[in-house]
Amino acid sequence: MSTLAGEEAPIIVIDDDEAMRRACQAALRRTGYQVETYADGPSGLKRIEELGAGLLVVDLKMPGMGGLEVIERVKQISPDIVAIVITGFATVSTAVEAMKAGAYDFIPKPFTAEELRVIISRGMERHRLAMEAKRLRKEKEAQARKFITFVSHQLQSPLGAVQQYLDVLVHKSGGNIPAEYRQWIERSSVKIRNMLQIISDWLTISKVEGGQLVTEREPLRWQDLADEVLENCAAAADENQVDVHNELPADLPVVIGDSTALQMLLSNLVVNGVKYNHPGGEVRLSAEADQETVSLLVSDTGVGIDSRDVERVFEEFFRATDERHAGKSGTGMGLAICKKIAEELGGRITLSSIPGQGSTFTVILPRTPEHPSATAAIQSAPRP
Repeated sequence: MSTLAGEEAPIIVIDDDEAMRRACQAALRRTGYQVETYADGPSGLKRIEELGAGLLVVDLKMPGMGGLEVIERVKQISPDIVAIVITGFATVSTAVEAMKAGAYDFIPKPFTAEELRVIISRGMERHRLAMEAKRLRKEKEAQARKFITFVSHQLQSPLGAVQQYLDVLVHKSGGNIPAEYRQWIERSSVKIRNMLQIISDWLTISKVEGGQLVTEREPLRWQDLADEVLENCAAAADENQVDVHNELPADLPVVIGDSTALQMLLSNLVVNGVKYNHPGGEVRLSAEADQETVSLLVSDTGVGIDSRDVERVFEEFFRATDERHAGKSGTGMGLAICKKIAEELGGRITLSSIPGQGSTFTVILPRTPEHPSATAAIQSAPRP
């Protein structure tokens, strides 16, 4: 079934042959499609990168950037775009090569307008179904999150009450509880605290995704945020015999962000650096900047993370299972929260790690636009 222009994203035709571009455009516009044509790969890719597309029709053999390279680049920009190859060298090998690069179909030259429209119709239907599946998947995920968030809210109060009852029981009993019973109560308290932390972290992630946590966009100094976070983490660092060093330069450019969210992000990274460290280890805060971004680095001398887990540490509920992380309590949500906060603020977070030597988390955020009044105000504000 054909879909009229306006109901689908446009079709992009890239071919160095002007006659072919015009023929494709005329044939498809007669059916009602929105069509744009480009004479080379770079110009077509630039258009797709800026405004997107639903379907790509590209010549396999072009001077400079060929069709296969265009498809590979397009799939990096938007995996949902359906690619169809035009080729004058239609063989099994070229078809296989095109499919491996990510093409949906190919059409050999010469072809009629009707043959082109049939293939395009199939491609647009595939794109429509892919978009519908994506929408339904997101809707299902949203409903699941909504349900879990509701349940989390309902569990938070009764679990908190149970925790208080156990604390009162231990307090009022004095030393009259047998050691074995006291041990059971303490273990129960630990499990309840872990459950409450999981609920708290889940609700935090829901707030980030719902736009309820990152509510401000104001110029901030990493130095001020770090001072408060390190003060709050001092007791844990002392308990674990880990030294925390603040090496943030005084002239570090300000960033755009939300103070509550960024303090939570930084606190999670520092606490992780302390928790997964060795007695006598170190955690260091440093930073670097360029014309567009400010990068905050939190480095530690801890146990490190295996290469197979580096890409997964930012997933919700992920916990490394190797022996270096055994016995460390946690919800597996802290780094997922960090990632979501950074992305919500238009930035990103990366990790480099060497098992047994340590890890470095890098938070990259946009710099404050050069508005003298805003910059002067933040720089002249009293330090806490």
